[in-house]
Amino acid sequence: RFLGPLCGPIATQGRSHKGWRSPIFVGAALCRDTRAQPSPEIASQGLRYAIIRAFFRGYTRMLNGLWLGFFLVATVSALAQWLVGGNAGIFAAMVESIFAMAKLSVEVMVLLFGTLTLWLGFLKIAEKAGIVEWLAKVLGPLFARLMPEVPPGHPALGLITMNFAANGLGLDNAATPIGLKAMRALQELNPSSTTASNAQILFLVLNASSLTLLPVTIFMYRAQQGAPDPTMVFLPILLATSVSTLVGLLSVAVMQRLRLWDPVVLAYFIPGALLLGGFMAFLGTLSAAALASLSSILGNLTLFGVIMLFLVIGAMRRVKVYEAFVEGAKEGFDVAKNLLPYLVAMLVAVGVLRASGALELALDGIRHAVNWMGLDTRFVEGLPTALVKPFSGSAARAMLIETMQTQGVDSFPALVAATIQGSTETTFYVLAVYFGAVGIQRVRHAVGCALLAEFSGVIAAIFICYWFFA
Repeated sequence: RFLGPLCGPIATQGRSHKGWRSPIFVGAALCRDTRAQPSPEIASQGLRYAIIRAFFRGYTRMLNGLWLGFFLVATVSALAQWLVGGNAGIFAAMVESIFAMAKLSVEVMVLLFGTLTLWLGFLKIAEKAGIVEWLAKVLGPLFARLMPEVPPGHPALGLITMNFAANGLGLDNAATPIGLKAMRALQELNPSSTTASNAQILFLVLNASSLTLLPVTIFMYRAQQGAPDPTMVFLPILLATSVSTLVGLLSVAVMQRLRLWDPVVLAYFIPGALLLGGFMAFLGTLSAAALASLSSILGNLTLFGVIMLFLVIGAMRRVKVYEAFVEGAKEGFDVAKNLLPYLVAMLVAVGVLRASGALELALDGIRHAVNWMGLDTRFVEGLPTALVKPFSGSAARAMLIETMQTQGVDSFPALVAATIQGSTETTFYVLAVYFGAVGIQRVRHAVGCALLAEFSGVIAAIFICYWFFA
C-alpha cells in the first residue's frame, strides 16, 4: 500500500518477483520491468521502507518477549509455589484470573467505546474550528528559537507547533500523522540521511515527555472502575507532566547548548514559570483534603469548559457542529474497536502474573529496598505501571487497571499508577515510529534525554501524589 503507487500495479502484469521480501530488492521489485534499474527516488523509498520495517520488527520482538515473559515468569513462580510451598491451588487461581481478566476487558471496552466516541466528536469540532492552527501560531516563535537550524517560515515549524497543540488537547489521532509530517520536513534539512539532527532530537524528546493538558482516558478508566470522582488526579497529572516536559527540554538544551536566555524564549518561559510557581505556592497552603477537592473542581470545570469553548468557537466559525461531532464520533468508534485485542492480551498476562505471586514477589523486593532506606512504601504497589510504560502502552494500561482492581480505585497505589500513566510516554514506541519513518539509525542523545524525562515524570508523580493524597 505504501510503495505500490510509485511504479503502478505489478500484480496485473502477471509477473512474480522472487525475493521481493529482501530490502535489497524492494526498490527493484516495484518497477514495471525487472530488467529496469529502479530510479533513485524509488530506491530511496525502498530503503526507507526497509528501515521502517526493521524498526517495527525490533519493537514487535520486544513486545512479544515482554508478553511471553509474563506467562513464563508466572509459570515458574506457580511451579515453585506448588512444588516448594505446597500450594496446590495456585493453578486454579491462575485459570480463574484468565477468565476474570477477559471479562474485565470487555467491561472496560464498553465505557471506552462511549468515551472515545464522545471525545473525538468534540475534538473534530475543535479541529474544524481552527483551534489547533491558532495554537500553532501562538507557539511558532518559541520553536523557531529552540530550533535555530530550521529556517524562519519553514513548514516544519508550523507542523511541529500543530503537533504539540494537538497532543496537548488530546488529539492523538491528529497529532501522530502531523508529527510524522514534521519529522519528514525536518529530515529535508538534515545533512545526514541516517543520523538524527538537533531539531529532530528536540522534537522527539518533547513528544516523548507526554505533555497532556486533558488526560481524558485516565478519567475514563477511573470512572469504569467506579471512582466517585474520576477527575481527582487532574492536577497531579498536570504538574507531573509539566516536570517531565521541563526536564526533557533542559536535558536537550544542555546537550545542544541551546540559548534559553534568548528574549523570545524568556518571554514564553518567565510568565509560565511565575504562573506555575505562584500556583504551587497557593497549593502549598492547602491541606490534603483541600488539594484533592481543588483538583476535582478544576478537573471537572476545565473539561466542561473546554467542551463549551469548542462548541462556541465552532459555532462562531460557522462550523456545522453536529455534523462535525458525528464525523469525529465515527472515528472514535473505529479507534475503540481496534483496542480490544490488545487490552485482552495484556490484561490476561498481567492477571496471570499477579495470581502466580510473581508480581508480588518482585514488589516485595522493591518494598524491602525502599524500607531499608527509611522511606514510605505505599507507592510501591503503583510501580508496575511505571516499569512497563517505556516499552508498551497497552501493558501499562493493563497494569493500571489491575492495580485499581486489586488495591481499590481511590487507593493510594491506584492514584500513583494513574498519575504515572498520565504523565509518561511509551518512549521506545515513539522512537521507533518517528525515527523509523525517516530512516534515522543513529539517534545520538535522543534515548538518554527521553528516558531522563520519563524517569523525572515517574519521580514527580510519586512525590506529587504524596503531597496531594498521602
